[in-house]
Amino acid sequence: MGILITIFVLSFLVFFHELGHFLAARYLGVRVLVFSVGFGKAIFSKTIGQTKYVLAMIPLGGYVRMKGQDDLDPTKRNNDIDSYNSRSPLERIVILFAGPFANFLLAFLIYLFLGLGEVKYLAPSIGEIRKDSPASISGIKKGDVVLSIDNQNIKTWNDLASIIQNSNKEMIFSINRDGKIIGKRVKAREIKHKSIFGDIESKKMIGISAKGDIVQIKHNLFDSFSYAYNRVDDNILMIYRGIEKMIIGAISTENLGGIVSIVQVTSNASEVGYVAVLTLMALISVNLGVLNLLPIPALDGGHIMFNIYELITKHSPNEKTIIAITLIGWIMLLGLMFLGLYNDINRILN
Repeated sequence: MGILITIFVLSFLVFFHELGHFLAARYLGVRVLVFSVGFGKAIFSKTIGQTKYVLAMIPLGGYVRMKGQDDLDPTKRNNDIDSYNSRSPLERIVILFAGPFANFLLAFLIYLFLGLGEVKYLAPSIGEIRKDSPASISGIKKGDVVLSIDNQNIKTWNDLASIIQNSNKEMIFSINRDGKIIGKRVKAREIKHKSIFGDIESKKMIGISAKGDIVQIKHNLFDSFSYAYNRVDDNILMIYRGIEKMIIGAISTENLGGIVSIVQVTSNASEVGYVAVLTLMALISVNLGVLNLLPIPALDGGHIMFNIYELITKHSPNEKTIIAITLIGWIMLLGLMFLGLYNDINRILN
């Protein structure tokens, strides 16, 4: 069942990504020859108008083939009025960016839908307290529930952490302790801690950790828009930061996963319920958007890079250069795919 759900999730995300390219291309007058979800042998195909729609056997990607564009041979050009190459560099950038943007939009819509229901958050109830920390010195105790900081209502642990991180003076905490409301004065300080990526960083903290209680909050429409935007924004930053940490060697490439990891995680999410599946789908969608914007020639980001060069210099890159860089891009992309698969197999064997 997990494999079927994974196939559906990946196929839908690929479809949405390619739909972004398709709609942008058609809006700008570019003829789309093939709209394919999946690679390899076609399971189903139908030509409608000037476009052949294909559902292929391998659901690990997809593509929109436009007139005058050939990723396997980037030197092939066609300057007809309905060709991709007849469009200006800026218009081509719009077409290329439309795919990743569609993934970000899909994630936003999923989070918006989830935000309209009851959303589970980590409650602002305090668990462990670091010895000699500002919280310990001020008299805050395990089990305390923070109600407000400087008269700002606290509903979730994120609210609590955000205010502490941005504080620059002594704060007044209103705390519920065994049914009694008490006040505490606390001043945050820079404390070193281990980040989610395993490296040590310095951050404004008061030396507390969450107890682990959960609170459910029902958003109105405006708050749901804010919730959806913040979730997509947080996901984008987290993914970019993870890529940065991997590039500089702060985290091991052993953490990179492939299709087997996606199947496992999706299968686990499906056992929890539809909210977990939708949340995972939104995260994978953001991943697709971010990864496709990386400046690797085989991806949208690489093509955008070439068009930015043409936009600035007023002439396209040398054909030999395009071929060489594109070849390097495909090698990098295939290398990352095989590394992810190798890590998956290694994790299973261990």
